[in-house]
Amino acid sequence: QVQLVESGGGLVQAGGSLRLSCAASGLIFNLYRMNWYRQAPGNQRELVASITGGGSTNYADSVKGRFTISRDNAKNTVYLQMNSLKPEDTAVYYCNANYLSTWDYWGQGTQVTVSS
Repeated sequence: QVQLVESGGGLVQAGGSLRLSCAASGLIFNLYRMNWYRQAPGNQRELVASITGGGSTNYADSVKGRFTISRDNAKNTVYLQMNSLKPEDTAVYYCNANYLSTWDYWGQGTQVTVSS
């Protein structure tokens, strides 16, 4: 059974940093594209950052230069380093694992709140 467990969310002041982690189990981790999504109240879920098994990355324009996605295939873990946080980054952040657009798994989400 596939499990994705996020951690690292919390409350931080604007300008601060947080590091999210997502530990995966039950899948061949290095085959999966790993993604971080977020959803703020009243908004649709949006893709924040993604990383392939080989380490190629993509970012939403709103987080470029502030967020960094990385992965450790030996630990089956993906990270999202978030710097220079803004109040508009406040959302529930979800880890997603996707393989060939067919196998698709989600974590339970972790709350990130940025105060002004």
